[in-house]
Amino acid sequence: MALDGIVTRSIVHELQACVGARIGKIYQPSNHDLIFNLRGLGNNKLLLSANPTYPRIHFTERTSINPSEAPMFCMLMRKHCEGGTIESITQVGMERIIHIIVRSRDELGDVSAKKIIIELMGRHSNIILTDLNTGTIIDGIHHVTPSISSYRIVMPGIGYTEPPQQHKLNPIEISKEEFLNLISLAEQDALEVHTEEDVDLEEELKADGSGGPAPSVDATGWIVHAISGISPLIAGEIVQRYTSSGALTATLGFSKENQEQLWAAFNSVMELVRDHSFTPVIGANAKGKLIFSAIPLTLLEDNLKEYSSISQCMEDYYGDKAERDTVKQRVSDLIRFLGNERSKNVKKLAKLQEDLDEAQEADRYRIWGELLFSSLHTVSKGDKTATLVNYYDENQSDIVIPLDPLLTPSDNAQRYFKKYNKYKNSLLVIDEQLIKTHEEIAYMESLLQQLAHASLNDIEEIRDELVGQGYLRDRNKKGKKKKKATRPTLQVFTSSEGIEIYVGKNNLQNEYVTNRLASSNDTWLHTKDIPGSHVVIRSEAFGDATLEEAAQIAAYFSQAKQSSSVPVDCTLIRHVRKPSGSKPGFVIYDHQKTLFVTPDEDRIKSLSSTLKS
Repeated sequence: MALDGIVTRSIVHELQACVGARIGKIYQPSNHDLIFNLRGLGNNKLLLSANPTYPRIHFTERTSINPSEAPMFCMLMRKHCEGGTIESITQVGMERIIHIIVRSRDELGDVSAKKIIIELMGRHSNIILTDLNTGTIIDGIHHVTPSISSYRIVMPGIGYTEPPQQHKLNPIEISKEEFLNLISLAEQDALEVHTEEDVDLEEELKADGSGGPAPSVDATGWIVHAISGISPLIAGEIVQRYTSSGALTATLGFSKENQEQLWAAFNSVMELVRDHSFTPVIGANAKGKLIFSAIPLTLLEDNLKEYSSISQCMEDYYGDKAERDTVKQRVSDLIRFLGNERSKNVKKLAKLQEDLDEAQEADRYRIWGELLFSSLHTVSKGDKTATLVNYYDENQSDIVIPLDPLLTPSDNAQRYFKKYNKYKNSLLVIDEQLIKTHEEIAYMESLLQQLAHASLNDIEEIRDELVGQGYLRDRNKKGKKKKKATRPTLQVFTSSEGIEIYVGKNNLQNEYVTNRLASSNDTWLHTKDIPGSHVVIRSEAFGDATLEEAAQIAAYFSQAKQSSSVPVDCTLIRHVRKPSGSKPGFVIYDHQKTLFVTPDEDRIKSLSSTLKS
């Protein structure tokens, strides 16, 4: 795990800037995350996340969509901490545990002190609010009931219990003598586990002068298990420095020189940590995997990028990962539903095509009926076929007409006329159904594409759209008032020329951007014949750079995101219109010109973007 005790120490060191600041508004954008707006530090926002996959705490500049109704834990945090002053931010030893002391006045005007405990421990991560004086838990963002853990319960009114102690040594306090003594103890333990056969073998080898294999300990594993706050990544870095200093293997032996070399490598890393000489970096290791660290690593080989703060580093590293994981969990049922609907319509399309092929032969039944009527005297009841001259063929060739032997010749002719009329009338219906089915498939594909880029707020808008279209049942409880229609929150990019570019990432947003927000002389863009976002340049005057960047955005937020040379149509808004009765987000347009672009994610991310409603 990249977030270890060393990263936590660097975070706490950076967060000392918060001491003395007041906590403004508190938000809880998701089940795992809190955001504090801090007064006295400009517009800084502090993210506290107990996400089981991406637990972290750092300053953030990201804009989050908050639920219309604050969760209970958020309301409780507002009650106890809003307006409070941060008195201290400390780390527990070298563990991934941070304590924030907040002092504020309660509803009676009395001064009270609370402790916010942030535990960054993978799936056991938590944010716990306690009373500083009594140590009683006021509440936690994640509850731990007795059925989950009998040792450590996180519930309101229960005394706070620290996570189990690991009894490891603090790496920034350990002396050289203690470190070398630990190595000796580890080697003695390794020696004791040798079996008698191993010992006998060693004695034989020593007797014949060849020497024996000395017991060894894996250095990386030993460092992780013996010393607190060090992840396998940092332990690997220490061993890398150890082996590069002349040691032959990444194991501990009885050599005094090896012990000294490992201490030197360990101390070279810990000196940076003791002195708070942090240089956050992101880079690729030998396997090509991107990792981040609070200190420079010789293990990182490619794409090395340095940051001025650990917050910037973590913000860049985690990026959209945490939100995308949450989104994936929320959209799984929608994706499954839309996929099933699309599959049903694809099967329906194939069946309609079969009916169409058969209906297009309707004229054959008309000809058979007319030929039978003109030759009734030559056909008898009980005949299974009738061979007649086809007067509609220029060569006057014979034609064999199948007959039902139980029907009279006249009834057989009438049967063919009925088939003719049936298929003739069904052609109109089939054509209508084909158009409707193609529209349904396109609609499902557009929604699936929108879900690929959806934020948490976008998901709810898409779900509401499906309810409004009758595909899903309303999940709201009976009698609950429906939310008033509000303006959608849109992502707005600013081009390199300073022009605003609006993006609709679902049909609600697309309709608002195209039909209500944009003026007639604004420029509208959309991928040609590919599901994607409506993009609008909110200006009549702009250069080629803005047009190119808007086309890049349209291609990026489309089904062709991973493609090259994506066709993007652009035209003025006045040439875009919505057909009556069409699906949400569907428009037709003309007077367009087509640009071909290859989506460049780095270029799009380099553009400034905000959320506007």
